[in-house]
Amino acid sequence: MDIKNVCVIGMGTMGSQIGIVCAQGGYATTMVDISDQQVEKGLKLIHSFLKAQVNKKKMDQAKMEKILALIRTTLNLKEAVAQADLIIEAVFEDIGVKKETFKAMDAGSPKEAILASNTSTLWISELAAVTGRPEKCIGTHFLIPAALTRMVEVIRGVQTSDETHAAIIDFLAKCGKETVTVADSPGFVINRLYLPLVNEAFFALETGLASAEDIDKSCTKGLGFPLGPLAAADAFGLDILLACMRTFYNELGDKYRPAPLLTKLVKAGRLGRKTGQGVYVYKK
Repeated sequence: MDIKNVCVIGMGTMGSQIGIVCAQGGYATTMVDISDQQVEKGLKLIHSFLKAQVNKKKMDQAKMEKILALIRTTLNLKEAVAQADLIIEAVFEDIGVKKETFKAMDAGSPKEAILASNTSTLWISELAAVTGRPEKCIGTHFLIPAALTRMVEVIRGVQTSDETHAAIIDFLAKCGKETVTVADSPGFVINRLYLPLVNEAFFALETGLASAEDIDKSCTKGLGFPLGPLAAADAFGLDILLACMRTFYNELGDKYRPAPLLTKLVKAGRLGRKTGQGVYVYKK
C-alpha cells in the first residue's frame, strides 16, 4: 500500500511530535483536535520544537518551513480522515476514549486506510475489534520525544495482516525510524520494563529511601539514563503514568500496583511539567 496522506488525531505532547515525524518524512499531514485551544497549543509545541532545532543547528530554516508547509490542522475529524491513507490516534490513554476514536476513524476513512494507535499499554486487538477492518489495525508506539527518538514499537493485533505490517514498517523507515515488532500484550516491551521502574521510584521517594534528586541522580550517573525516572514522569505526565500503571495492575496483577504517592500527586493536580508542578516545581 502506498501511503501519501497521514492524519494524526490529538495534538498534545505526543500527537504534536508524531505530526512532526510524519511531515519530516515528507508526508502531507492533517492534525485534528477537539478545540481551537488544543489546536493552538499543539501548534505552539510544534513551532517551539522546530525553532529549538534550528537554534541548535540541528535543522536549517528551509527544512523547518518545509515541515510546517506539510502540516494542516482542523477541528473536523470526519474531514481529517476522509482522504487519509494512514490515521494515527494519539488521544488520552483510556480504553473507552480510544475505542470511540477508532470507531470514528473506521466510519469516516477510506476502506483501504490503515488505523494505528499510539497507545502505551492497551490491547491493539481490543481497539481493532470495534472496527470493520481489524486486519488493517496496528500499534505504532512512539517514544518521547518522538521527533528525536529513533525507535518505534510496532504491535500486531490478532488479525493484523502482513500487508498492513509491511506498509507501516516501510512508512516508519521513510520517517527515519528503526522498529521492533512485538506481540500484543499490555505495555508491549519498553513500557512493560520501564514504567514499573518509574513507579518504583515513587515508592522509594515515599518511604524516604532518598531525595527525588538523589533517586534521579542514581539512575543518570549510575545507570546511564538520559533522564532520571522522577524527572521523566514529570516530563510525560504523572496522569499518563498512573493510567498506564492502572492498566498493568488490572491486567497483570498486584506487583504493578500504582505507588500511593503517584496517586496522591495526580489527585492534587500535580501532573508534572504541563501543570508547572509534579515531583519537582517548574518555573513558568
